[in-house]
Amino acid sequence: MERVLGIDLGTTNTCVAIVEDGVPTVIPNRGGYKTTPSMVAITEAGKRLVGHIAKRQAITNAENTVYAAKRLIGRKWTSPQVKNAVSTASYKIVEGPHGDVRIVLRDKTYSVPEMSAMILQEVKLFAEDYLNEPVTKAVITVPAYFNDNQRQATKDAGTIAGLDVIRIINEPTAAALAYGFGKNVDKVLAVFDLGGGTFDISILEISSGGVFKVIATAGDTFLGGEDFDGRIIDWLVDGFKEQNGVDLRQDRMALQRLKDAAEKAKCELSGVTETEINLPFIISSGRNDALHLQRALSRATLEQLCEDLIERCVEICRQTLEDARLDKDEIEEVVLVGGMTRMPAVQEAVTKFFAREPCKGVHPDEVVGLGAAVQGAALVDESREMILLDVTPHALGIMTAGSKFEELIPKNTTVPTSRSKIFTTSRDNQTAVKILVMQGESEQANENELLGEFILTGLRRAPKGQVEIEVNFEINSDGIVSVSAKDLETGQAQSIQVTASSGLTKDEVKSMMDKAKDFLVQSKESDEFEGVRQEAEKLVTDIEKMFPQVESVVASSDFGREALSKARGILQKTREAMDKKDANSVKEQMEALSRTHRMFKGVVSRPH
Repeated sequence: MERVLGIDLGTTNTCVAIVEDGVPTVIPNRGGYKTTPSMVAITEAGKRLVGHIAKRQAITNAENTVYAAKRLIGRKWTSPQVKNAVSTASYKIVEGPHGDVRIVLRDKTYSVPEMSAMILQEVKLFAEDYLNEPVTKAVITVPAYFNDNQRQATKDAGTIAGLDVIRIINEPTAAALAYGFGKNVDKVLAVFDLGGGTFDISILEISSGGVFKVIATAGDTFLGGEDFDGRIIDWLVDGFKEQNGVDLRQDRMALQRLKDAAEKAKCELSGVTETEINLPFIISSGRNDALHLQRALSRATLEQLCEDLIERCVEICRQTLEDARLDKDEIEEVVLVGGMTRMPAVQEAVTKFFAREPCKGVHPDEVVGLGAAVQGAALVDESREMILLDVTPHALGIMTAGSKFEELIPKNTTVPTSRSKIFTTSRDNQTAVKILVMQGESEQANENELLGEFILTGLRRAPKGQVEIEVNFEINSDGIVSVSAKDLETGQAQSIQVTASSGLTKDEVKSMMDKAKDFLVQSKESDEFEGVRQEAEKLVTDIEKMFPQVESVVASSDFGREALSKARGILQKTREAMDKKDANSVKEQMEALSRTHRMFKGVVSRPH
């Protein structure tokens, strides 16, 4: 059976899993960790760093280290969330050629899917090392409240990384799959997923026959651990400014140190009631005096700073229960997912709202990746009895006269599905209508996402309201939306298959795929060179150390002088090959180096 990776591409961390011998298993990275920081950096030498190694150098290379890219993926430059990120990120965010978002590192501009692809490429590589075989297929998870453009951008990231993304599934749904895997249960479940950058709540019904039916889902794609960290950073910055008259927001390295310290303090306060944030030499004042930051943060203060963020989560839960037409006491189990659910105040809020203790039987950082692996295995193995019925997280409809949004498919409708509605012309003698396909919840069309548009022509000239047009929406099991419009009088029709845009053209995606392949070849060559270089370097150093002693023994004979001259030539050629970073040339010298090394050792060890 073909292997399929399950990848939880998180805002803060990424987790990859596989089903082995019927058991979903997390694949550790090269350092042995079960999760990999979703961070990418470019060094001064132009080298790409991903994961833990990128995180370790983030403070000293703040402007060229990208974190939380998931919050920007698939978004338009004009969105308020992007404006917020531009003002707070340590790296440079600019507008792309298609109104999308781009990131500048070392004077080179990257798309957001490209940054995510670097993370996916890294996890693909260490997964292949672990499995000892190439893997090309993957199921990647996204927040349930991601719109079509964000989902497509995530899929593009997978394509750039060399992965065939056979399904994009919602994170809470994946968590439910992992929770219900191998269990014979009938249960109504709430998955409360508060991660590093996003919040989702999904209500599901699990049946003993392996049916997972999503009843309702909602969320906020800009609410997560990053916002909790931001509150601590603001508290530190404001306090420091009040005390010293210096605004730390103006210094990117100081901001990165604050971000690092805020995250650490937040995590510590899940286990203790108070922690000290101590950052010596945080900045120099105008008098060239180094200033230090030292403040004690209590759990109570943190809870006060983040009270409204937790309340936002609870309010979304309240609305989702209403959408599902369920009472709290009908929820039989609450599953906590995401690192932020370790915060005691979050757990207390969930317990209070649902009036029950949440389930502690799943790992909040790994359960989504495991669920994605379960889905992947089910898609390639027909013998697995599992049916997943998901919903569309946003309403779908068209724009009507007066820039109003007319809903055809309500949010939380189980897919696949289709709906039709009859509209009429809005002007006298109108011979064509433009159908603008939109996604969102606002009654005002311009506040929703435009997915596509097409024109139906050849309508009969008549007073407004007399020509009837039937608009039909259809969503298949893969979430692809098709829209058609038909003149009921003549039967003339026009249709469109809505293809979400990530902000990248097909040519751009192909170009990025080629670059990613080139990087892999270069990276492989670099790793290969590094291995042979270290071996050669050791032999060269050993030979050079023995040279004076060998010279004193054999230099008196013609044979000895010739051997020494030959040895010097081999050393010089090896050094030149190493300077050129030419692995093949270094390899060619290895045999001669080894021979010289053996000969020198024989001379040195011989009694004189």
